[in-house]
Amino acid sequence: MVSHQRAPLFNLLDQNGKNHSFMDYRGKWVLLYFYSKDDMPGYTTEACGMRDLFPDFSRLNVIVLGVSVDSVESHRKFTDKYHLSFPLLSDEKKEVVKQYWVWGEKNVMGKKVIGTIRTSFIINPDGIIIKIYTHVKPEQHAQEVLMDLESLQ
Repeated sequence: MVSHQRAPLFNLLDQNGKNHSFMDYRGKWVLLYFYSKDDMPGYTTEACGMRDLFPDFSRLNVIVLGVSVDSVESHRKFTDKYHLSFPLLSDEKKEVVKQYWVWGEKNVMGKKVIGTIRTSFIINPDGIIIKIYTHVKPEQHAQEVLMDLESLQ
C-alpha cells in the first residue's frame, strides 16, 4: 500500500455492533489505525493517546477508527475499561487487514509471527490515502498524527 492511492472500502462492526462503512465517511478526514490486540500494553497506550486527544481530532473534524481482528465483545470490554471515545472495528475475518496490507509477518519478542502490523493511515475527504505510518511509537503517535493533520488541512 502506498500513499496517494484510493483507500480500500470496508464494512465492519464496532464495539456496539454498529456497522461502519468506509462510504459513511466520504467527505471527511479519517485516521484509520490498525493494531494487533485489545488490552495489550503498547496498544492500550496508543488507544488512550487517541482518547486523550480526541477533542482535538474532533475540532479538526477527523474521524478516528481503530481496527483489529479481535471480536466485537473484546472491543466492547476494551473501550469500556479505558473509556475510549471512538469506534473500534472488528475484522475477525481478516479481510480489511489484508486489503490494507497490514496482515503479515512481524517480529514479536524475537519470534517471527503472522499478525496485524501496527500501521495508521490518514485518508483525505476524497478517500485518498495521504500518509501512512509504519513505525508507530505508541506514546507519541496520537500527537504526531494530530500535528500532521493540522498541517494537511
